[in-house]
Amino acid sequence: MLTVDFDRLGVGPGSRVIDIGCGAGRHSFEAYRRGADIVAFDQNADDLAEVAAMFEAMADACEAPEYAKAETVRGDALDLPYGNDEFDVVIASEILEHIPQDNQAVIELARVLKPGGALAVTVPRWLPERLCWALSDEYHANEGGHVRIYRADELRDKITARGLRYDHQDFAHALHSPFWWLKCAVGVRHDDHPLVSAYHRMLVWDMMSAPTLTRTAERLLNPLVGKSVALYFTKPVVRRAAR
Repeated sequence: MLTVDFDRLGVGPGSRVIDIGCGAGRHSFEAYRRGADIVAFDQNADDLAEVAAMFEAMADACEAPEYAKAETVRGDALDLPYGNDEFDVVIASEILEHIPQDNQAVIELARVLKPGGALAVTVPRWLPERLCWALSDEYHANEGGHVRIYRADELRDKITARGLRYDHQDFAHALHSPFWWLKCAVGVRHDDHPLVSAYHRMLVWDMMSAPTLTRTAERLLNPLVGKSVALYFTKPVVRRAAR
């Protein structure tokens, strides 16, 4: 289940990509399949161990080109262990809402991106997220939980203030919004609730089968209740005047 549009980012053979806050690795795996040199970056050692195992399994199964490179790196998004202008593509999907010092994280995202490179940032969308917070404190008020709700224009301005050019906005995962509203209403830990489990089965079926009916429904609903908003930026190339 991808939130980021890899075609829009131009990820392909030889692209150097970092997936910051990679979690379970869904975007890292897609970059690897496309032949990129991918760094899956996170602070959670357990998640990174599983991502590394999947990279190895993908290589063994020839699910990624032989020339592609994949590695996992543990670290802090507020202090990335890379020099300036190192990556063609930077992805930060569903991470900034967890970080109290989000301005520092944005500085780091912009710093490691090459001039001419692309940045994709996704966060929970304001309205679906606001409803989740209203229905359940447990949804967000926990260790490592969400510390803020973004409006898209607020986040856009935070990033363009660091010198990046805003390119595009999109929405994703509309079918997941009602699922989370339902979980929040009955209790986020009550996965065995009949309605929650039934809806979850439908989502798994949708992800595995991608039927036309649900794919079309989600595409039509995304502008209204998409669970995530994705923002795309480019780092301008600074051209020096000839002497």
